[in-house]
This record gives sequence, C-alpha cells and structure tokens, in this order.
Amino acid sequence: MLLRVTMGLALAETLLLAGVLLAWADRVAGGRLLAAFLVAIAVWISGNELPNWFGPGVETLALHVLATAPLAAAVFFHFCVVFCRATLRRGWISAAYGLGGVAVLASQVLVPAHFVDHADVGRLAVAEPAAVITSLSWVALGLGGVGVLLHALMRPPIDGRGPARGQVAAVTASCLWGLVCLAGYAIALLDWPVYPFPLLAFPLYPLMLVYGILRYGVFVANAWAGKALVWTLLLASGIAIVGLMPLVLPFESRWLSGLAVAAGCLALNGPVRRFVQRLIYPGGEVSAQDLGRWRETLQATDSLERLGAEASALLSRRLGTSVTVIVEEGADGAADRVADRTATSTARPALTMRREGVSWTPRWTAWEAAPPGQRHVAELFATVLADAALRVEQAQLAAARERDRQVQARLAELGALAATVAHDIRNPLNIIGMAVAMAPTETRQEVGAQVARIAHLTSDLLDYAKPWRLQRERVELRALVEGLIRRQPGARLSAAWPREVWAEAIDPRRLEQALINLIENARGASAAGCEIDVEWDAELDAGPDVGPSSRPGAARLRLHVCDDGAGVPEELRERLFEPFASRSPGGTGLGLAIVARIAEAHGGRASLTARPPWTTCFTLELPR
Repeated sequence: MLLRVTMGLALAETLLLAGVLLAWADRVAGGRLLAAFLVAIAVWISGNELPNWFGPGVETLALHVLATAPLAAAVFFHFCVVFCRATLRRGWISAAYGLGGVAVLASQVLVPAHFVDHADVGRLAVAEPAAVITSLSWVALGLGGVGVLLHALMRPPIDGRGPARGQVAAVTASCLWGLVCLAGYAIALLDWPVYPFPLLAFPLYPLMLVYGILRYGVFVANAWAGKALVWTLLLASGIAIVGLMPLVLPFESRWLSGLAVAAGCLALNGPVRRFVQRLIYPGGEVSAQDLGRWRETLQATDSLERLGAEASALLSRRLGTSVTVIVEEGADGAADRVADRTATSTARPALTMRREGVSWTPRWTAWEAAPPGQRHVAELFATVLADAALRVEQAQLAAARERDRQVQARLAELGALAATVAHDIRNPLNIIGMAVAMAPTETRQEVGAQVARIAHLTSDLLDYAKPWRLQRERVELRALVEGLIRRQPGARLSAAWPREVWAEAIDPRRLEQALINLIENARGASAAGCEIDVEWDAELDAGPDVGPSSRPGAARLRLHVCDDGAGVPEELRERLFEPFASRSPGGTGLGLAIVARIAEAHGGRASLTARPPWTTCFTLELPR
C-alpha cells in the first residue's frame, strides 16, 4: 500500500512539474525537452502501476506502455545535449531518436515482458530474453546523456556559454539519485529478502531534477523550495516530539502531545527558517572583507559596460543565482527597458544602475521573491557599485578632457605648421608652373597634375588644422543633396528619401563639404561605372515616444554614402578617420578626417558601417 501511494504521488508530482517547465520553457535551456522527459517518466510510472491499480485485465496495455522507455531515454539524451550546449553534430541526436524508435517498435511487436506477483511491489514487470536488445538501447542512451553531463561538469563554460558548473552538478546528482531509486526494482527482481525501500524515495527524483535546473535561474523556485523545506522540517520535528512524549510523560495525553507539538513548532519556526535561508541562499551576511573585495574588483574596470559585466558575475556568484546588472548613463529609461525585457524573458532578477542628478541610483526588477537576507546583500552591493560607477565616469571624463586637450594642442601645432608650409610652398609651385610653360604637352600635364595635388593637400591641411566655427541654420537636406549630386557624376539619390527632410542647426557649407569628401572617396575606390548611393536613413534612437506611428527623423539623421569597390582593408579600419589614413592611391589622407571633424562639430559622428549589398558604406550621423 505504501508503494502505491508513493508511485501515485510521484506520478502527480511529475505531471505538475512538467506543466511548470512548459510555463517557463523559454527561461530554461532545453525546458520543453525536459518537460517531455518528465511526461515520459509519468508514462513509465503508469505502465508499472496500471495492473496494481486496475487488475490483471490491463497488463497487455501496461506492457505496451512500458515499451516506450527507449524513446524516453532518447529524449533525455537530447535534453542533456541542449542543456549543456554540447558540441555534437545533429547526426548524433538523429541516431539517438532512430535507435529509440527502432527499440520501441521492436518492443511493441515482441512485447518481451510479463507480469509476476511480488510480496512487496505487487504486480512486477519481468523482462524476457528477447528484451535484451531493447533494454540495452535505453541503457546506452541514458548513459550517453549522463556522459554529456559529466563532460560538461569537467570543463568550465567557454565564453560564458553553457550552464553553470553547479547547475550541471545538480542535474547530474539528480540522475544518480534516480538510479539509486530504481535499485528498488532490482531488489525486487532479484528476489532479495529486503524491502525495496529505495523506491520510497522516487518522488524526490523529478523534484531534484527540476529544482537543480531552476535553482540557478529562477528566484521563485528557491522561494518555493525554501517554504517546502521549512514545512518538511517542522513536520518532522512535530513527529519527533510525538514520538518522544511517552518517554517524557508517565501517562498518555493527546492534549499535552498536541500542545507540545504546537509549542515546539513555534519555538523552532525561527531557527528552522534561518537555517533554510542559509542553506538555500548561502552568504546572506556581508563582512568588511567582502565590501573591500567588491570595491577592489569593481574599481579595476575602465568602462561602464565592463563594470556591468563584472558586477553581474560578482553578484551572481555571491547570491548563487543569475543576476543581470546593467550600468548605463542617461535618464531616458533605455537601461530600464533592457532590464525589464531581460527579467521578463528569463525570470532572473536585474539590478539597473542609472545616473540621476549627481549620483547613481539602483532600480530593482524581479526581486519580489528574494528573501530579506539576499536583498540586503544586493543593496549593500549596489552602494559599492554606485561608487565604482561614479569613479569610472569621472575617469572617463578626465580621459576625454585630456584627449581633447591633446587634440587641440596638436591642431594648434599643425595649424601653425600648415600655415607656414602653405605660404612657403605656393611660390615654388608657381615658379614650377611657369618653368614648364614651354615644355612638351605630356610634361606640362604631368607637372600640372602633381602641382594640383600638392595644392589640394595644402588646402586640406589648412582646412583641417585651422580653427573654424559652424554657421548653423535650418536646412532642407533633400534640396541640398540633390544640388550636390548634380555636380557629382555617378552619384544618385536613393528612392528611400521623402520629399522633404528638414534639419535644424546645420552648417550647410560644412555638410556639403563632408558629403563631397565621402563621394570623392567612394568614387576613387569603386570600379568604373559603379553608382554612388547617397541615402537618407530613418533609423531613430530608442526613446519613449518613438513608435511605429512616429514621424521619421525625431532624433538622428544618418546619411550613407555607399560604393561597391574593393572595400576597406582590415588593417586600415581602426585608423580610417585619423589624419593621413587613406584607402585611395591618390588621396591626401585628410578627407575622412575632415568628415569626422565636421560630424563631431555638429554633435554627431562618422563611421564605417555595413549595408548589404554594398561593400563599403560611410555613415554621417547628425542630430535632427
């Protein structure tokens, strides 16, 4: 009778956990596969228990149900591969399902088993010699899945991919627990004079398996586990008190026993809850050494992005569950939306540090199920993180100011040098031009081309180095660009342009200069006859008012100049917008540097972007 209750509980529990996993399938790697495996376990339990529940009349049906075991083993192998992100070819998974399917078909035809009576188990399925092949198939598939788990356990995740080692260890331990529980059937089959007590622990197997996965990814699972463990320990304490009462009292009294149980549970409630909190959520207390270690680790970062990644690793390691930490400057709510999407899609708690006024403030997402101790740890961690974010921000501002100072100093030196060189070089150029006036035509053309090149370089050098101020005005960009490309053979306007594109606070002369430089750069790099595409892009910065019905250009303008030439060499990409870096054989190396300076003067930027089918695209991004 006890085994019937145990297996019935295991069946109900397995189906319930499969439903929970299906509800959280998008938050767990291989969640749907694990739910399918739990359903297969429920089918196997039903096959074993049908004759005990309904009598010998359903034994044939029960045998056909039990014959599906190899397919359940194939699902388990597939789950282990997906869960551990094992680098196995898909052919292995197909072979596993093929082996399981063939074994199931053979078992359905041969039905190589029968039921016998057992004093403790009841009706027990016994395999016949013909079941050797099918039995070996599901044993091989099960061992293959355990092998994948052990391989993942022995090697750390690469580049942060794959589950945490503790998570793999928990799943592996649950599988070993399942094998220990199934040893109860081995005791019955071998007819040992021992009660098959391992089967009584079988309901813990699916619970350990699912919790071993959710433990590291879902705070709510830890909260449920904590409550269940507290009630289990209090119930065990109550049973122990009832058992000890006859030893304490010389007479039997239900009232006194009940009162003792109530008083004992009330007295143990606090200590038991604290014990469970420390067991499930280790490290709830923060020492001065912890704060110092956090501060030292976080201060070693040099950017807000790296600070967020390091903080995520530290806090996740301390709390024993995955926590997303985002550190972004700005009050537009973009970081909060990223944290909300992360918490919604993964059920993982998120901590967002956002710049508000002169300080950094935390925002908590999906922390409702966190216990007070863990929340206290996270709050102390957030204070250390806020100090580190402020330090990183100040260091970045200081570095930016130093870079600006150095750039201005170099520009001043370059301007003085350029003015001197331009003044000293123009007279010799004029003399050279006059000296070859009577030379042959080919000589005059060659000298004229080289003189023009030197003059162009001198003009670019002066323009790049001298200080200048923008003459900002309201500009209709389509008219400006159309007038520009009429003077630039081979350039065309993209069909994506609207009829009017207005921009405020733009210096039209400088913008035209930047576009001319980009078009000439593209023309020098593209093959003969190729068109240059000047395209307006309606991409927007993500903001709270931007939606499908928003008007184009509410935030930024992106002008693209694309060509289908040979592309930019890899070694040139990093310094493409630096002075004297050119991809054109006859270029001065200052055209793109001037474009970058014009974009920065407008509060924008110039960049090399990828826009198929073009091989090269330069994007000029400006505020609208």
